[in-house]
Amino acid sequence: MLKKSFILVLISLLFFDCTKDKNESIEKLTHYVNPFIGTDGPGNTYPGATVPFGMVQLSPDIGIPGWDRIAGYYYQDSIISGFSHMHLTGTGAGDLYDILVMPTNSRFSKRIKENNFKPFSRFSHEKEEASPGYYSVNLLDYGIKAEVTATERTGIHKYTFPQDSVSQIHIDLGYALNWDAPTDTYIKVINNTTITGYRKSTGWAKDQRVYFQMEFSKPFKSYQLYQNDTLVKHSTKAKNTKIILNYNTRENEVIVLKTGLSTANNEGATLSLKNEAPHFNFETYKKQADSIWENQLQKIYVETKNETQKHIFYTMLYQSMLAPTLLSDYNNNYKGANDTIMKAQGYQRYDTFSLWDTYRAAHPLYTIMHPKRVSDMIQSLLAHYNETGLLPVWSMQGNETNMMIGYHAIPVIVDAYFKGINFDAQLAFQACKASAMDEARQIDIYKKLGFIPVDEAHENWSVSKTLEYAYGDWCVAQFAKALNKVEDYEYFIKRSENWKNVYDAKSSFMRPKLEDGTFIKDFIPKDYSAYFCESNAWQYFWSVQHDVNGLIKAVGGKERFEQKLDSMFTLNPLPTDKLPIFSTGMIGQYAHGNEPSHHVGYLYNYIDKPWKTQNRVRQILKTQYKNEPNGHCGNEDCGQMSSWYIFSSLGFYPVNPAEGLYQFGSPIFDKATINLENGKQFKVEAINNSKTNKYITSIMLNGQAIDRHYITHEEIINGGTLVFTMSNTPLKF
Repeated sequence: MLKKSFILVLISLLFFDCTKDKNESIEKLTHYVNPFIGTDGPGNTYPGATVPFGMVQLSPDIGIPGWDRIAGYYYQDSIISGFSHMHLTGTGAGDLYDILVMPTNSRFSKRIKENNFKPFSRFSHEKEEASPGYYSVNLLDYGIKAEVTATERTGIHKYTFPQDSVSQIHIDLGYALNWDAPTDTYIKVINNTTITGYRKSTGWAKDQRVYFQMEFSKPFKSYQLYQNDTLVKHSTKAKNTKIILNYNTRENEVIVLKTGLSTANNEGATLSLKNEAPHFNFETYKKQADSIWENQLQKIYVETKNETQKHIFYTMLYQSMLAPTLLSDYNNNYKGANDTIMKAQGYQRYDTFSLWDTYRAAHPLYTIMHPKRVSDMIQSLLAHYNETGLLPVWSMQGNETNMMIGYHAIPVIVDAYFKGINFDAQLAFQACKASAMDEARQIDIYKKLGFIPVDEAHENWSVSKTLEYAYGDWCVAQFAKALNKVEDYEYFIKRSENWKNVYDAKSSFMRPKLEDGTFIKDFIPKDYSAYFCESNAWQYFWSVQHDVNGLIKAVGGKERFEQKLDSMFTLNPLPTDKLPIFSTGMIGQYAHGNEPSHHVGYLYNYIDKPWKTQNRVRQILKTQYKNEPNGHCGNEDCGQMSSWYIFSSLGFYPVNPAEGLYQFGSPIFDKATINLENGKQFKVEAINNSKTNKYITSIMLNGQAIDRHYITHEEIINGGTLVFTMSNTPLKF
């Protein structure tokens, strides 16, 4: 019987062949991906090896803590302390870094306090390379070339050693960085080619468990096994364990090691190796990862003479598929959010749901590109509900972190339901209602007062919470209406109007309120305060995606709304203004580096000034994304920043992510073809497209002129052709 991994590769190659027939000319799209985008500046991405939505993210670690090294790696640094198997992509959370591996030899023995006296080596970007599913670097101090690749649940290392009688491979389970700390680790030597164990840790994820089995292409001649700092034999269990494997290597001798993972048990880790990495041919795994990525990237084929835009687009498409990540193993087991071992029946369990970020564009993008996988993601959200009684807020590695605000699994579920994704709708509604009716996270106060009042808590975020809850309520209401749950619909549609309770007509902003219903005094909208989640009043004012027309009316009509939008993009921060770390990608008060601003440029469509949306979207596309390490203007945030670019560059964007509508912007590609999973194609063409021709003068859908500012999800999924005619002159009407 063929191994499952090889069947997946065969399917990938068949899909790739079909795609070849559809596109006039085929080029290798993985060549356009630059995994270093976001590894400098505020992006917080990693450059290492993974496959789409995979459990393993095998990437280099600098080994020094800090905000800039949240993803383990920072482009400006000059040392590497090893390669760990799990990383977060583009977040502000310092966790994971599990199972650190570092090759060394006798050439270099220096240690430094900054990386906790771990082995390290200098490296140069001139001797470094990254592509989808592959990373390599020369460890200069040792003369060792390190290469890594990955399958879904395994990491594969290839080390090319110089001649040395003291070549070593260090496996360090006590290694920890930033928020992460081991609680219990275990290593057992099975024989001279196999070790097994686990690493349990706490940090942002309070109860993280990674079981592993590691196999080596060359037997090690001896080893030193440490329990804390004490040498032991055969096996060890402690907070801090490590093993050093000793080799005598010839010049250019290659040693391959492969690590299978599971979050449930060692049996699952062993099966990961058996099913996905049965041999030691590194090049085969590397080519397999490249083929899998090529298959996924071919789902959208863009045509343009602008090579830079192509590099950015395919890197963003790549980064949109780095999360959520696989959690279940080949026995369908995984570490559940109830801290017990659970089983995924009939689906693959995913986690790493950065929902406050990704509900806006990443998950709507998945419903177009990966509808089959979205079904598994929704079932994963529902599994979390079954395990805890609530939908996740920000979950990872079978843990609820409760980071950020709102109940944004709800719009993800409701959006998927209306787009025909397969899952248990009755269970899903039950989960949505339970999460919106919970008593925790100030929802009890919200239900009682209709808003979250100011209190003295750190990061009170009262206004932002009110707005995010109100949007989630609208989503529950639409779900209830579709399921003919009339009382629930009426209750939640009423709650969805709670945004009005924090709108202050005098200042024309959403304004913090005291518990007695009075607005706070001394309110300055551009100030960053504890009342707004990683934003100010300018940036959160527009977070009424479900009732933009109501917001327009509240402000005083379309003209006043237009003036306020214009001010949003032109009221520049003063040199004396103190901008927090998350306030980046600034255009006036608009902050593209953080998610609450992401839909704002499209709001001109709602007041029949689409040319202003077209101008702003082009400005953001041009100024906030670059094909360089410092290419993200803010945290990439598990695919959200990337998904904004993908949608916007194609010419449309989901302002209300659960509505099934995409507002038109301004496409930057001459042609784009979306190869849908249902076998159909949706094509986007931009006639007379150029840098200056950014305004749309006409729109044709399947040969018929349309005069609206949006396209529906159904129109995309049914296939067809959307044609924009572009001009350098706005079409005002």
